[in-house]
Amino acid sequence: MIAELEAIVGEKNVLANGKEKARFTHIWKTDVPLEALAVVFPRNTKEVSAIMRMCHENNQAVVIHGGVTNLIGATQTEKNHLVLSLDKMNAIEEIDEQSRTITVQAGTILEQAIDAADEKNLFLPLSFGAKGSAQVGGVISTNAGGLRVFRYGMTRQNVLGLEAVLADGTIVSSLKKIIKDNSGYDLKQLFIGAEGTLGIVTKVIFRLQEKPMSRSSAIVGVESYEKVVALLKFMEKGLAGALTGFELMWQRTYRAMTQAPSTYFAPLPDHYPYYVFIESLGSNQQKDLERLEDLIGEALEQEIVGDGVLAQSERELQSIWKIREDVSVLADQAQYDQHFDISLPIPVIGKEVDLAIEQLEQLDVVECIFPFGHVADGNIHFIVGKKENSPAIVEAINAIIYANLAENNGSVSAEHGIGLDKKAYLSTSRSKAEIELMRLLKKTLDPKGILNPGRIIDT
Repeated sequence: MIAELEAIVGEKNVLANGKEKARFTHIWKTDVPLEALAVVFPRNTKEVSAIMRMCHENNQAVVIHGGVTNLIGATQTEKNHLVLSLDKMNAIEEIDEQSRTITVQAGTILEQAIDAADEKNLFLPLSFGAKGSAQVGGVISTNAGGLRVFRYGMTRQNVLGLEAVLADGTIVSSLKKIIKDNSGYDLKQLFIGAEGTLGIVTKVIFRLQEKPMSRSSAIVGVESYEKVVALLKFMEKGLAGALTGFELMWQRTYRAMTQAPSTYFAPLPDHYPYYVFIESLGSNQQKDLERLEDLIGEALEQEIVGDGVLAQSERELQSIWKIREDVSVLADQAQYDQHFDISLPIPVIGKEVDLAIEQLEQLDVVECIFPFGHVADGNIHFIVGKKENSPAIVEAINAIIYANLAENNGSVSAEHGIGLDKKAYLSTSRSKAEIELMRLLKKTLDPKGILNPGRIIDT
């Protein structure tokens, strides 16, 4: 099999016989050696197709690697797995300024696509902390969200065309630049958010926006969750569609981000229960900043917020947003950390987070709890730090975080996906009929179960 792989992609594009690199287990766990048959690096869609034909014929399990930044065990491998890395399929093939689209291969780093669009005065609105290492194929396969979902939607709302390779090597290509297409089933949606279990995304056409001419930001302190919700409504109405970011951080998280050992400076005193990060994109920097300043002033007068700071320069703006985005600061403050990514209806977030914190604090093993998230779209993250780790501890903490998802019609995963780690909790968010339909799709498109085996559901 190794010889056949080398015949397809060339000997230098196959790592085998002990030559595997730790980088191909996880970008944040490079000290863990990779257990896999080999790592193969196709350079184009035809090579991916040839690899999958061979694997299908030989019942060879394949795990697909993009930027390897996932938090759900999605890239975990076993000794008999073949790792297919898209690292070398990283070309930006076209930017069509008239159609306002960008066509990229799946191994392209998201930030590189964003920068390429920016050079043409166009805007790819996807933005999240891992954009500098996440690959487009993984972004598509997990339907990634991020900081601007409230305005521009999840990844799937920004995809016009897509190309994928099925488990048997069949190439399914629908690389269209059109927005309206009701010619039957929208097949690209099968692969967006499917975590590589139904096919390998090899190429994508993103829809672009006209580049905003201004970016204004502020951070405000708020006394209650009810006022956080009131502020969201107030800012959305006042900015008339220009509100693009509304991020929430609880007091304990804000303190951890702005006190030693963190090196970030606190723009506001740390005595508020909640901190909201606000972003607006517009067309006139001075007028847009003045409008945001006026709204913050009105919110202060109406006692919706207790205090606020506007970013007066690009440096100040970046400084404010790093407090929200650089969550590695939080993970570094615990010997063992457990990450969560849930969705809840906006009205219940305050009480549900308070309840989870109260219950987590009753566990002796828990040493820190950091909630934060994209409250405008109902997505809350937790990082829970622990003194020690074991399967029983992981399960106990999971049970607390996921306890009320079903009764609130929430989701166990807002944007990270299911992978291996959340598979046991899928039933909190999906009905039996939905899970059976997922299983049917998997069996239909991957009857041998060789693509990312065991992810999302068991077949």
